Order: sequence, then structure tokens, then C-alpha cells
Amino acid sequence: MPPTTDHKEDRPKRAMARKKTRLRVIPLGGLDEVGKNMTVMEYGNDMIVIDAGLMFPDDDLPGVDLVLPDYSYVVERADKLRGIVITHGHEDHTGALPYLLKDLGRVVPVLGTKLTLGLIEGKLSEHPALGKTKLREVQAGGSVTLGAFTCEFMQTTHSIPDALAVLVRTPVGTVMHTGDFKLDQTPVDGREPDYAGFTAAGREGVLLMLSDSTGAERPGHTAPEAEVGSSLHGIFARAEGRIIAATFSSHIHRVQEIVDAAVDNGRKVVVTGRSMLNNTRIARELGYLHVADDDLLDAFEVKDLPDAETVILCTGSQGEPLSALARIANGDHRTVHVQRGDTVVISASPVPGNEKAVDRVINKLIRAGAHVLYKDNARVHVSGHGAAEELKLMLNMVKPQYFIPIHGEARHLVAHAALAEAVGVPESNVFVMDNGDCLELTSSGATMAEHVGSGVVYVDGLSVGDVGTVVLRDRQLMAQDGIAMIVVTIDHRNGKVVGDAELVTRGIVFGNGSDGLLEEAKARIAKTLAKTSGEGATDQRVVKNALRESLSQLMWEKARRRPMVIPIVMEV
Repeated sequence: MPPTTDHKEDRPKRAMARKKTRLRVIPLGGLDEVGKNMTVMEYGNDMIVIDAGLMFPDDDLPGVDLVLPDYSYVVERADKLRGIVITHGHEDHTGALPYLLKDLGRVVPVLGTKLTLGLIEGKLSEHPALGKTKLREVQAGGSVTLGAFTCEFMQTTHSIPDALAVLVRTPVGTVMHTGDFKLDQTPVDGREPDYAGFTAAGREGVLLMLSDSTGAERPGHTAPEAEVGSSLHGIFARAEGRIIAATFSSHIHRVQEIVDAAVDNGRKVVVTGRSMLNNTRIARELGYLHVADDDLLDAFEVKDLPDAETVILCTGSQGEPLSALARIANGDHRTVHVQRGDTVVISASPVPGNEKAVDRVINKLIRAGAHVLYKDNARVHVSGHGAAEELKLMLNMVKPQYFIPIHGEARHLVAHAALAEAVGVPESNVFVMDNGDCLELTSSGATMAEHVGSGVVYVDGLSVGDVGTVVLRDRQLMAQDGIAMIVVTIDHRNGKVVGDAELVTRGIVFGNGSDGLLEEAKARIAKTLAKTSGEGATDQRVVKNALRESLSQLMWEKARRRPMVIPIVMEV
């Protein structure tokens, strides 16, 4: 008789063997949203992260400066992390890096191209407490081994130079991560997408592809970037007064086209806005932006230039309140003031959620007498993301067995999934996922596994992660219905009120009978205090709760409002 086996002892071994033979792919950001892109790949005791981006808050997040992905899954497994690969230099792919590197507690290499690392280095310098970092330059056509993963880098075209797709070779199979891309046939820097590399990977066999979905709903092809350059030349040639051009500071291709149009039309370029100054400096130093020193001026020199020889290059294409263009529109920029006859070119498309802010800036500029050109009335912007036909071409070149659409809102992901099915990827092999979903791949197939911790982390000034739903709810409440503060002093021995209670309100609209309601509110407060005093209540919490409930009820009954009520009880 063969010896018996202790199955209980074998179970952990079998589980460990299964774990080592599976590849786990976990998007932590970038799904059902535009921004905070981040994807984890994990095999056994090795893990890599592709991109670590942020998202800018909308009007529903008052006081919040930045929104980061919840990367606690990575931090809890920091000892397994072999490297962080960055596909390109946009903040929705790099912005969370300083926070992630600080929380990891160990030095992990960050891989990217020369321009990408240059922009990252500028961001990291704003976080002096970060400590030592390790930036490792890679190039299109090169490869790097990080534990169980070998990453090969392929040239793509996007709205920033040096954008890469990453081919990740794993023990289970090959994974393609496209990064953000479009298939521009006439790139302004002459660096075409690596069609041969994509096709070769498809012939070898790609187990899984994760691909940019932002343009999946747009039919056809995205217009080439060169069309914007041609349009800008015509606009600059026709303009008689000053030109103010706003774009993303990281859109180096667009900055180059603005500079070229200015110089070709006999104009000097005046740069303003902190990020625009920093990024143009970095791009020039690294050889990605070409402009003579004589053609580039500081904002303080603008007053010495004739209007017909001036182009002001600035940030603010998203209507950010503190950006250079917004301050120019508001009339509070230190050196530049909009004037009648100016031509303003907003060379970008609003990120979802920023439309109202951009419209406000446009309206202010128009009221000031400027002629404003933007994507709806002039050819001053094209997308950096591929449209439907380009996404299908990428799918046909790579021919993945399994497919995950990434980088987009739900409608973009679903549209991209439909494109994949249209070119032959079986519906059962297409996974439309949420942040935190885990896809496990083995030699026998792909299955959805457990959902891991995911979500958002809010940056509020120097505070990271301390702003929760309660704080946001309170801020939203104050913004919607205002705030009422009751200040009262009581005798700590018997709970009797000392002096008169004071009521202070901010942001509360009482209607025509405001004076009467204020008096009624004060009377209600006095009645409540008389009750707590008569009961001998000396516990501050009891008095505060009574005041809060009493005034909240009155405000709802009389004004149909629920302001934040803050009782302040002092003792003597």
C-alpha cells in the first residue's frame, strides 16, 4: 500500500505553486475616469507599477488640491516592487510619484525616457523631504529586466515627445501596455510609432493588451498634430495686435509649434506661468524644444515690445483659477493685462469637469475686448489620443488573446471593448474592469480574482489622505447652505448661561423675512439654553447637541435649508 499523504500540509505548498504561476494585473487608477492612471503587474515575489498619475479635483471637491489613486496595495507589498515604469511625462501619469515614493519607505527605480525623467525630476524637487530617488533612463528600442518582468520599450506618438508603449515579457506570457497614444503619420518631431515592433509582437503572440481608450468614441482617425501648426501660422500672420497663447505646459510639441509660428511671423515669445517656465526650460536643456535665446523673453520685458511683435505663452488652458491665463482674464496678473485687440488662442481641449471654468475665462476675455480662438471656433487643437480606426489598427497589429480597455470613463471603456470585439477578440476575452479589480492569467486562461483595496486619496495643502468623506460633506454643506455659529458661555458648576448668546451666520439666505427669522432664531436659542440651564446641564456635549438640533429644525421649518450649525460652548 502506498504511503498516505498529509493533505493539510500539502495545501499551502500547492497554493504557493499556483501563486507563482499566475500573473496578476490590477489597475488602481484610470478606469471610469480621466486621470490618476496606475496599473500593477504581479508575479510571485515580483511586482512592477506602470504609471503613477493624479487627477485634478472638480467642483464637488471643495478645498482639495489633487486626487491620487489609493496605492496602499503597492505600499503594503513594497518589498516586492522592482520598479516603476512611466510611459510619458503628463501629470495624469506622473503626478502621484512623489507621494508614492515617499510612502514606499525604500528606494525603487523609476524608469522613463530622458524628457519624462526631466519633468519628473522637476516635480520631485518640489518635495525636498522625499530623500534619495533613483531615476533610470530608458529609450525606445531598449529593454530592462525587473525581477520576473522584462520590459521592452516601443515608440508611440502622443501630445508630448518621448511617449512609450511597454511590452512586458512574463513567465506566463507577454503583456502590451500601450500608454497614451495616437498613430500620427506625420509626427512633428519625425519619430513615427513603432509599427514594426507592434506587428512583430503580434506575430510572436501577446497574451494580454491594455490600451488607451480616451478616443474610442470618435470615429475615423485623429487629425495629425502638424495641422495645428499650419493653422497657428495662419492665425499669427493675420493677427494685428498681441497674441496670448495658452496650452498645457507639458505639451512640448504644441509649445514648439507656437514658438515656430511666432518666430516665422517676426514675433518674440514671452513666457509666463510657473509650470510653463519650468517645462520650457527643461525641454530646451534636454534638446526637445528649439528656440533661440533672443526670441524668448521674460514676462517683465513684455512692456518694452510692440504689440505686433509679441506672443505671450502661458498656462491656463483648463481655466485653473491661479493659472496665468485666468489671472490675465481677471486683471490681476503682475505683468500682463488683456486689452482690446488682443488675440487669445486656447490651444487645448477642456478635461472633463473643467468646461465651466474654461467658459468663464473665455467670457471674461471676450468682455475685455479680446478675440478668442479655441477648439470650437478654430483649428487650434487636436487630440493626442487615437480615434476608433487607430485603436482598431493597434488591436490588429498586436492581436492580443485577452484585452483590457484602460484610461477612460465608462463610456470610453465600453466603446473600446466593442472595437476589440469587432476586430475579432472574443467577447469572453474582453474585460471591462473597475479600479481595484484583479485579472489573473495562467497558461490555461484568464479569470477575474478578488477585488483589492482601491479608491482615492485627497491632497489638501500639506495634508495627504486626511480629507475623508465627512470633511468633504461638511465643506459641501457649507458651500450649499452656509454656516451658523452659536457662541455661549455657561457656569461650569450649575449650567446657567453667563451673558447673552451670540449668533453668527455666513452664506445663509433667509429671504424677505430675514430680520424676523434672525430674531426668531435668537429666541429659539434662548429658549433652548433656558431649558438646559433649568435641567442643570453642565456637560458641554449636552448643551451643544441641544443647540444644534434646535437651530437646525428652525432653519428647515422656516427656510428649507440645512446649514452647518456649530455651537461653541465656553465655561467659566
